[in-house]
Amino acid sequence: MFYKSIGILALCGGLAACDVVTHPVAVVGPSNTVYRGTATATLFEGGWFQVSNGANTCQGRYSPGTMGTTTTFPVTCTNGLTGIGTATYQSALEGGGEITMQDGTQWQFIFGRRSLGL
Repeated sequence: MFYKSIGILALCGGLAACDVVTHPVAVVGPSNTVYRGTATATLFEGGWFQVSNGANTCQGRYSPGTMGTTTTFPVTCTNGLTGIGTATYQSALEGGGEITMQDGTQWQFIFGRRSLGL
């Protein structure tokens, strides 16, 4: 019984490492400023993203989602701006939405392959 338990723990530990996925992200801010970066997601815990335009970096954490679900997430930037983002999953690895910053500006948030075209 002891060896069976260790085998199950080893298998689960190995699978947990496989549930991390990284995909591209683009955020379009004021004056069409494009921020580029990545989002790293886990199956059960959601994920985090970080984007930069060189002078400013923004990041946030979000909940996991599936196709058609919407998630809301906080965003903080190194220039002091903060905001709230809302994104809808078009698939487990693609989607997008908007970020409303504290100054009232609306930023476009895109994750997945579509973000590479910006």
